[in-house]
Amino acid sequence: MTLSNRNHFFRAEILINLILLVLVAVTAFKVFSWYPPLVAQADSRPPGLFQALAAHVFEPVPWASLVSMLGSLLFAIISLILILYYFEKTPSPEILFISFFVFSLTLEAGRIMLPLAQAWDLPGTFNVMAQRILLFGRYAGIFSLFAAGICAAGLEMQRQGNVILVIILAGLAFSLSMPLNSLAWDTSLCLESGYGIMFAVTEIGVAVIASLSFFVSAQTRGAREYIPAGVGSFLAFLGRTVFLHSDTWVTLPFGLALLALGTWLVCGQLHRVYLWL
Repeated sequence: MTLSNRNHFFRAEILINLILLVLVAVTAFKVFSWYPPLVAQADSRPPGLFQALAAHVFEPVPWASLVSMLGSLLFAIISLILILYYFEKTPSPEILFISFFVFSLTLEAGRIMLPLAQAWDLPGTFNVMAQRILLFGRYAGIFSLFAAGICAAGLEMQRQGNVILVIILAGLAFSLSMPLNSLAWDTSLCLESGYGIMFAVTEIGVAVIASLSFFVSAQTRGAREYIPAGVGSFLAFLGRTVFLHSDTWVTLPFGLALLALGTWLVCGQLHRVYLWL
């Protein structure tokens, strides 16, 4: 893939993100009053180690899911603009997949469907469809990190198109195979799903392998910058998980900080690797 085509991807991601951000912001204003009753009716707290620890001390906040959703879209568009600015002329094959990981946060817009469905009295099918789109974004984002690690290990740029197809198919396979309950949700306003532990273990495994791929690249390619990049990829995954599952004011800034730090480490170190090429 040429630099010109890759940059077209960046611009398309920014445009889609901007459109969804405006639509979600307008819709959120109209359904703002539905958040407290929906959180009060939630059947469970979100999954995750940090969230489980916070749940023992802090009660869920009705607006946390709204802040998490809008924060995800804002973080994505700011990060994508910076990626385009700093990598427009930098031939880094990994950054394309890092941009996919960042862009996957845009699909968190699907979380607006639950309050919207309640306000408009829509069938539960709409909630399930929106949740599957959201899950596709989350899993495609994780596999994008994995693909970035493969690129760092020496994947030929000519095969990037095949990797993109694999990411899409893997994201679809995971999101469509997960059973969802359209009548039950957690306090982050995500529908309850089955096989949660199995999918969580898979996510962590893929994220660890992606991080280790960067470490291997540091040895095989003699570029020590890949070591902090590998650390950053795992921090970005961890921060994204905490931020998206947050239902308290404590976990929100913690998750966002990890996500921002991890993304900055990955992008900054990749820019250093290719700066002298």
